[in-house]
Parts: sequence; structure tokens; C-alpha cells
Amino acid sequence: MQSPVPITTGRVDQLPVAVYASNQELGLAAAYEARRIIVAALDARGAARIILATGNSQLTFLYALRDLPGIDWSHVTVFHMDEYVGIDPTHPASFPLFLQQQIIDQVQPGRFHPVPSQPADVEGACRNYEALLRAAPLDLVAMGWGENGHIAFNDPPYADFTDPVWVKVVALAEASRRQQVGEGHFQSLAEVPTHAITLTVPALLAPAHILCIVPEARKAVAVRDCLTLPVSAERPGSILRTVAHAQLYLDTASAALLPEAP
Repeated sequence: MQSPVPITTGRVDQLPVAVYASNQELGLAAAYEARRIIVAALDARGAARIILATGNSQLTFLYALRDLPGIDWSHVTVFHMDEYVGIDPTHPASFPLFLQQQIIDQVQPGRFHPVPSQPADVEGACRNYEALLRAAPLDLVAMGWGENGHIAFNDPPYADFTDPVWVKVVALAEASRRQQVGEGHFQSLAEVPTHAITLTVPALLAPAHILCIVPEARKAVAVRDCLTLPVSAERPGSILRTVAHAQLYLDTASAALLPEAP
């Protein structure tokens, strides 16, 4: 099997954009690139350190990545991006649990560092997780854009592109909380926690490679706005247009509102 070929490619400022015929092809193409990056790090240093996103839009990528042969996962360290403050670690909406179920249990990486949901000292937990991230080079972050353009839980208009810390507690925008209900993780808005621990924008930009994986029609408005309107904290995902080490993966549904091929 080979990596799928995009139906169109382009560039918005510094950001390469590829549009694939389907969500499945998008996920597989991103997985092939992630494998290339991971294997190159393993060859160069004997270890790889990656950050993975959660959410339904990431599933085709995660499934493809876990099924691709050729990765020595025993030398890979996996981080992730965010977790609700106070949520039970066994709750179906827990992000570490999501990753455990969708990829971690299958590939058995050398290390998996979950963001804690119920630390006795929340600020201390943020500093500890930041120290883990900064301890060695980060090779890859595979991320998405939220329906409001957020990256991790850096919501508009409060995302800080020059945040001095890499991990912090944030209050969640209602749009982000409603997205979690819409994806089926909670039964009602009242059940969604109001705060989360998140990697900040500088932390998400720190890895050597950024793969931004954004399928599905529900992301089409965010895609249009992040690519066609000015780079702004109103559209946190737009920050990827300013860096040279990111790639954006779309499908025809998420690219549907773009005025023309990017």
C-alpha cells in the first residue's frame, strides 16, 4: 500500500495544504508522513518523542498509524495535548483514556505520559508536564483544528501566540464544550467540565514537524477562516501559516468552503 495522492495541493503563506478525496485517504497520508518522521528520529537518535491529539476527527489517522508496519514503538515516547480538570480518568470522555483505547494499547509505546485530570496541585502538574516536554527534542505533533479554530484547548480569542509557559489551566469556551457534546462524549453541556489543562500555542509549535489533520464538513468554517482571514487569536489555527515546519491535511468536506484551491 502506498500513501494516497492528494487531489489538489497549494500553500497559504508558509503553510502547505493538501486536499484528499476522503477522510480515510487523508488519515492514511498523514500516517505515512508521521511514520517517516518517527523512523527518521529513531534512526538518528534511537528514540522519538511525539504529541498526539484526540477527538473523532483524528481517528482515521490514529487507526492508520497504529496499523502501519515499520515503527519500533518501544523507543517512542507519546505525549498528548489536554485533559479536563477534575474528570474521572475512567470517564469515556477522558482524553488519555481515548488514546489508550485507540492507539496506545495497540502499539505499546516505550512511554506514555497522560496529562493528569485530578492532580492535588494543578499548577504543579502543569509545570511537571512542561518539564517532561522540554526534557528532549520533540519530533512530531499531530493535531487538528476545533470547530471554532482552536488548537488543543487554546480557544479564541484568548489563545496566546507568545505564551511564556508550555502548559496551563484554561477556561473552556462554550463552543469547545458544545463540540464535545456534538461528538457524543457528553450527554449535555452541563456535564462538560469548564476548565482544562492544555499545551499552549508555543508548545504545539515546538516540535520539529507539525501535521495538522482536519477532516469533516463540521470543520469547513474553521478551515475557511483560518486560511482566508488574517492570522489572529480569533482563529488560533491560523498561526500555522506563520511557521515553515507545518503541513495541513484536508478532505473535500473540510475544504468545501474555500474560495478556490489553496
